[in-house]
Amino acid sequence: FYLGRPLTVVEIAPDGTLKKTTLGQNILNGHTLQHVVPKGSWFGSYPTNDYDGDGGVGDEHDYSLVGCTVAPGFDFSDFELGTREQLLKLF
Repeated sequence: FYLGRPLTVVEIAPDGTLKKTTLGQNILNGHTLQHVVPKGSWFGSYPTNDYDGDGGVGDEHDYSLVGCTVAPGFDFSDFELGTREQLLKLF
């Protein structure tokens, strides 16, 4: 996490366990600046709209600036983008 509004990362583990992690700058409110998604897990993210730091709700001008680092290395031939239908069948 670099800047902006908090972002919720959703993971589905190979056994179907669901986990949500909030990336953001408010560490005292349970946010984290970085998070590791284990190998074999599906993940996605969405804006955490119920928080904007000044007591209100975010709007269409809000943003989250984040990065994704992979190790040992990323190769598009290993990448698979899941579809809603595919994930519903699996989990």
